[in-house]
Amino acid sequence: MQQLLDKIKAYSAEIEAAAVKSKDELEAFRIKYLGTKGLVKTIMGEMKDVAVEQKKEAGQALNQFKNFVEEKFDKLKQFEASIVKEKQDTDLSLPAPDMPLGTRHPISIVQNKIISIFNRLGFAVAQGPEIEDDWHNFTALNLPENHPARDMQDTFYLQEEPAWLLRTHTSSVQIREMEKGVLPLRIICPGRVYRNETISARAHCFFNQVEGLYIAENVSFADLKQTLYFFVQEMFGQEVKIRFRPSYFPFTEPSAEMDISCLICGGSGCNVCKKTGWVEILGCGMVHPQVLENCNIDSEKYTGFAFGMGIERIAMLKYQVKDLRLFSENDTRFLDQFVAAV
Repeated sequence: MQQLLDKIKAYSAEIEAAAVKSKDELEAFRIKYLGTKGLVKTIMGEMKDVAVEQKKEAGQALNQFKNFVEEKFDKLKQFEASIVKEKQDTDLSLPAPDMPLGTRHPISIVQNKIISIFNRLGFAVAQGPEIEDDWHNFTALNLPENHPARDMQDTFYLQEEPAWLLRTHTSSVQIREMEKGVLPLRIICPGRVYRNETISARAHCFFNQVEGLYIAENVSFADLKQTLYFFVQEMFGQEVKIRFRPSYFPFTEPSAEMDISCLICGGSGCNVCKKTGWVEILGCGMVHPQVLENCNIDSEKYTGFAFGMGIERIAMLKYQVKDLRLFSENDTRFLDQFVAAV
C-alpha cells in the first residue's frame, strides 16, 4: 500500500510540472498518462496487489490521482488551443516591428573621419602595440633616461627592468615605422593611449590619439601648416579660425601647438576653452634630427614633420560635448544621439 502511495506522489509531481507547446506534445501527454496503455491504467492495475482491508483507501487515492491527471490534461488542452488561436490571429503579411538601430561610437565616427581626410592627402594608416618598451615610447623619441620631459607624461609601468609600459602616445608607432627604413614615409597612427591622470571633464586616464608623420626630402614647416589647415577646414568648416603658438616637444624642433576658435562658445569663453575663446587641438613640429638618426635615417638628406591630436578633444568640439567622460561611460541616452552621424 505504501509503495503505491509513493508512486502516486512521485507521478503527481512529474505531471504537475508537465508543459506543452504544440498539438503533438499534447497528444503525447494523453497517450503517456491517459492512453489504453498509459500510466493511469497501469497503476490502476496494481489494485489487485493491495490487501483487502486497504483497498478502500487505495481506491480513493487512485481515483483522486486519475481525476488530477484528467484535470491537468484539460488545462494543457486549453493552453494549446490559446497558442493555436494566437498564431491564427497573427497576420504574417504585416511588416515586422521596427528594430532599434545600433551605431558606431562617436569616437569611432570622428576617428574614421580623420583617417578619411588624411587618406586623401596620401597618408596610410599604421598601427602598433599598446604595451611598449622604453626605447620605442621614450628613448628613440629623444627622451633618454632621467630626461625632465618624461615628467610631462605620467606613465603606467607594467615592469621596471626591463621597462614595459602602457604607451603614452602613438609616437611609438612612428618609431617602429621609421625603423623599417622605407622612405618616403607618410602615415597616420590612430590608437588608444594611457596616462596616469586625474579623471575630469577635460582629462582621462585613457584616451585615443591620431598622430601623423611625413618624412621625405625637402619637407618644410610650410608643408606641415598647409596639411593641418586642410585638415581643420575639412573637419570643422571654412569659417574656423586657426593659430599656431611656439611650443616645446623633445621629438620635434621647431615645435608648435595649433589652436582653433572654440566651437562650443563661439569665442565668448566657456569651461572647455578656459574662457579664452581658443582651444588647443594638437601639437606639431619638424621631426628632430636626433630622432631620425635614432632610426638610422640620414638627417642631412631627409626632413619631416609630425603632429598628434586627441580624438576625444576633436569629438568634443565637433559635437559640442562639454564633458570628456561621457565618451567612456556607455550611457545609451548619450550614444543614441549619434545614430544619424554615421
